[in-house]
Amino acid sequence: MFNSRFSILIRRILRFFLKCLLVLLLATVGIVALFRFVNPPFSALMIERHAAASWAGKKYSSRYEWVPFDRIAPAAGLAVIASEDQNFARHHGFDMQAIEKAIDHNDENKRIRGASTLTQQTAKNVFLWPGRTWLRKGIEAYFTVLLESLWSKRRILEVYLNIAEFGDNVYGVEAASQQFFHKPASRLTREEAALLVATLPDPHRLKPYAPSAYLRERQQWILQQMDQLGGENFLKAIP
Repeated sequence: MFNSRFSILIRRILRFFLKCLLVLLLATVGIVALFRFVNPPFSALMIERHAAASWAGKKYSSRYEWVPFDRIAPAAGLAVIASEDQNFARHHGFDMQAIEKAIDHNDENKRIRGASTLTQQTAKNVFLWPGRTWLRKGIEAYFTVLLESLWSKRRILEVYLNIAEFGDNVYGVEAASQQFFHKPASRLTREEAALLVATLPDPHRLKPYAPSAYLRERQQWILQQMDQLGGENFLKAIP
């Protein structure tokens, strides 16, 4: 009698969790599908930064201004691809070649190298909290698959350019261009776009308005990679 009641209870609990999982899956698919057409009003990273400031009792203010893809200088999109993900147009969310190289590098060096694609970074910034736990990476992989399935590559690049953090609470290429160069993102030069993108590994330390020798070196490397990709015509091949 006891075993029968226990079995019924277990089945009810399992059904409850399965229903919750189904609702969660449908909700995430719906949100990702919605953001294919509707611009995100904020990102999970912005929420996390605001919560951290509030917890520390600090005043929080941010710069975030969305602009459509055609109002962003092509050099900015090209610079991001050249710096962060040169296989962006060819992979389906995960760059296996870059992952293998990162694994080999991390086995031999103390400094960890990542292999996140632009799609993975977009998934992380829009939907997830910062961190390197296996749980977060697993959820990131799930959202990466959704983005690649439901968004075009051009939409992924557009969202990335609009929500990436380019400085202390400065989000998106339009806000960064206005903040650091006093001009709209549509008027960014190749050199300015490369300099902005060069700060992405550590936008809280690297300052485009006072570039260090290291930042200048990264800028020049990015410019070289942009040329090797074929210049701005490269973006025309991205659907």
